[in-house]
Amino acid sequence: MVTRRQLWALVALTLMWGINWPMMKLSLREVTPLYFRAITMTGGALWLCLFYRLRGVRLRPAATEWRTIVALGAPNMLGWHWFSILGVKELASGRAAILGFTMPIWTVLLGALVFRERLTRRAALAAAAVAVTVGLLVSDELLALSGRPMGIVWMELGALCWAIGTLMMRRTKITQPVEALTVWMMILSALCLWGIAFASEPVPTLRFSGAMWMSLAYGVVINYGFAQIIWFGLARDLPPATSAMSIMAVPLIGTLSATLIVGEWPSWHDYVAIVFVMAAIAAVLLPTRKPA
Repeated sequence: MVTRRQLWALVALTLMWGINWPMMKLSLREVTPLYFRAITMTGGALWLCLFYRLRGVRLRPAATEWRTIVALGAPNMLGWHWFSILGVKELASGRAAILGFTMPIWTVLLGALVFRERLTRRAALAAAAVAVTVGLLVSDELLALSGRPMGIVWMELGALCWAIGTLMMRRTKITQPVEALTVWMMILSALCLWGIAFASEPVPTLRFSGAMWMSLAYGVVINYGFAQIIWFGLARDLPPATSAMSIMAVPLIGTLSATLIVGEWPSWHDYVAIVFVMAAIAAVLLPTRKPA
């Protein structure tokens, strides 16, 4: 049974995750993608580190735990955040959110292909729904005069990285608190992103507008800060169906809020894609009913 407090926390989390997509797009008007990720991830990691240190969480990894941090951090944190921000740069933020949240379906499909996990009829339907979604948005990008189909490739690479990381997480014996694991994955990924950004992008001037500083603060304090804290607090107690409903709503929130934040107006392709992605997520995450 979900308590009222958990319900409000879940609503807040869904809004935070959804609104983060157009907020990222807003930031990319004044800063390059990888520097944006490096700045916000560094700030978020420091904020979480301070919070969990004050809460008494063991943050210092044992010598044997570093290998796990690096192995899980590469796809879960570095790969997902690297490729997805490149996708956001190329695409409308709502469209990027729709494509990014194909990640639960890729998790199921990769599990079946690599680890011989059972592929159910619902998973097959989810895969078909994702294929329709990607095909619909690719065709729209190709037909548009300013279309950027490469953004779809970046987003799906990010979703695949997330799926690989999830499968690895399930099969790894984690000996440190998940909060500490996340903080260190963020720190190491941020260091990598600083290096890649320095090598491939012009150094930002930091002469940003007020809206830009606000969007950076959102990324640090809300997306990497409060959203992570709320999720860790809910993840252990929420039933799978409730978590799935929250994940399903994020692309919708991202698409609708983009109109208010960055002035992006979704096309009918986006609305149809949202329906198919929500159906796919429901198929793989919502539990089946047990026969009476």
